[in-house]
Order: sequence, then C-alpha cells, then structure tokens
Amino acid sequence: MGFRCGIVGLPNVGKSTLFNALTETQKAEAANYPFCTIEPNVGQVAVPDERLEKIATIAQSAKVIPTQLGFVDIAGLVKGASAGEGLGNQFLGNIREVDAVVHVLRCFEDDDIQHVSNRVDPIADAEVVETELMLADLESLEKRVENARRRATGGDKEARALASVLGQALDLLKDGKPARLTEPKDDEEQRLFEQAQLLTAKPVLYVCNAAEDEASGGNALSERVFAKAESEGAQAVVVSAAIEADLVGMEPDDRKEYLAELGLGESGLARVIRAGYALLGLNTFFTAGPKESRAWTFPRGAKAPQAAGEIHTDFEKGFIRAETISYEDYIALGGESGAREVGKLRQEGKDYDVQDGDIMLFKFNV
Repeated sequence: MGFRCGIVGLPNVGKSTLFNALTETQKAEAANYPFCTIEPNVGQVAVPDERLEKIATIAQSAKVIPTQLGFVDIAGLVKGASAGEGLGNQFLGNIREVDAVVHVLRCFEDDDIQHVSNRVDPIADAEVVETELMLADLESLEKRVENARRRATGGDKEARALASVLGQALDLLKDGKPARLTEPKDDEEQRLFEQAQLLTAKPVLYVCNAAEDEASGGNALSERVFAKAESEGAQAVVVSAAIEADLVGMEPDDRKEYLAELGLGESGLARVIRAGYALLGLNTFFTAGPKESRAWTFPRGAKAPQAAGEIHTDFEKGFIRAETISYEDYIALGGESGAREVGKLRQEGKDYDVQDGDIMLFKFNV
C-alpha cells in the first residue's frame, strides 16, 4: 500500500528543492521566483529500512525491493487561492488527491532568496495556506450541512449522521480550527466524514526547512512550528533541503560520513518518512525468499487477509492462512528454517492482527 504526500507551501520556501532531493530527481525546476512549479510533479521514493537488508542477507535473496512512497510537488499557493487567485483552483484540486499534506515552512534567513511576503515567519506562512484551505472547506460545507439537516428532520438516518459530523466540522472551521479535529462518534460518522474529502481533514506534517548548521537541533523558528504542531495533533520535523540536495548522488558510505560530520544520524528523507508513517498509521511487513526479499506497507490494525491483499487481491479473496515469523525471531534464528525448528513459525488465520516487521508467507486458494 503506497500513499501520496502533497508537498505544499508558499513560493520560495524550498518545496521543489526538497522534492528534488527526496526523489533524487531534477523533475521539479527549483528557481528563485514564484510559481516555478506549474504542474504537480510526482516522484516515487524507496523507503529506507535496515531490516529489509538484514532479511535479504539471511534469505540470500537475488533481489531486494523496498516499499515506496509517492511525493507530489504542488504549485506554490498565495493568499486568495480559495477564490481562484494565482493557481488557486489547481492547487486545491491537487491537495484533494493526496493522502497527507507535507507543509514546508521556511525556517532560515537568507537575503539572497526572496520571500513572497518579504519576511521570515513560518507560523504566518502556515496560516496563509491553512486559511485558504479552511475557506474552501467552509464553502463546501455550508450548503451540505444545511441540506443534511433539512433531510434529517424527515427521519433520514444517514442525513442525521451527516448533519452531526459535518456540522461539528463546520463549527470548528468557523472557529478557525481545521476539520481534522472533528471527532466522529461512531463508525458511520467516520465513514461519512472521510467521504466528505475535506481539505483540512488531511493529516499534516510540517517540515521546517532550516540552514545546514541548524538541521540537527533546529532553531527558534522551528520551535514555534513544533509547538503549533503539538497543539493541533500534527507532526513536525526539521530538515535542511540544502543538505538533502548535497546527498543526492553520494555513495552510501560517503552519505553516512557526511551526515555524521553534520551531527545527523540519518537523512531528512528518513525523518520525513518515519513521521509520515506515524501520521497515517502505517506499518511494514516483509516477504522473503531466494528470488527476492520485499517490503510491503499496510495500515496499522490490518488483519492478515488485508495484508495479503497488498500483494494481490486474489491473495485476500482466497486467503487460507499466513505463515508468520516475527522480525526478531527471523534474525535471531537465522531465517525460516531456524524459526520452524523451534516452533517460532506460526500459522495465523483471518483474525490475526499483522504486526510491524512480520515476515509472512500467504497460503490462498482461488
């Protein structure tokens, strides 16, 4: 299961530079002027996971295939986007198509790089984007809630649930808060809320783009962003787009040495991915054998048939059982045969909650 994160922010905050570095491409033209990104560029990023390499070594796999994430570089937004200013309509449409919003905020000073508002204030920048998303959601909800309430008075149960959950979202928006703070009271309201596809309901990851010498500990600007994220149930990380750009093309050993010199244990990509996983409630399971070892992404809380469906829909439809080994047992016991010998290879059924790191072999019949 892949997911797409839309990279957003005001012009000239480092969005396209970060996108280029994350995807190790030059598909997005990074330039020092607004709207250098017109069409949304899409890049697939391999998820780094040290566990996969260890599994592949034990399984003596000919191929190693990591799972991937999609990143979409979305055109810069300006005030008035909800009313069609700048690239507003296109911007809002692109956000609607992604699973999460990666909001890049400028947390560095540089007189050579123009800021659209001629000042460096990441909180104000975030509020410009959020305000436009809230205005778009408000316009979308006002008539829908009114119609739902009218139908609810006639005894329509779904309309009553819709009026309840979207009414709560509307009240939050009127109070200047994002719709993602809505709390559906049951599964039906949750379903209806998700179907509404509200822009401010999408999970948000704030990426503080800091100077190279502040990438490890952040600065006063990034501290304000972290406080904002904590207050609204979002996530935040500090990266340096400049450092990530330097890492492109480096050999693995050179990367590690360069990061160590900067006081960083991992790349910004790894931090963004880990935060993205936490944000969307994603985990990883593995398949392993002599042909290939492969990582697969699945939603936290998924049952074994759902995980099987990430490989192929036939696996889910005809699911019989899943031969399962925990990652720790697989490594400690030297692989499948060692785990089988001591009874650590388990036969799991349809009700098994797949755990992060499980190595699985699915049995199915179609």
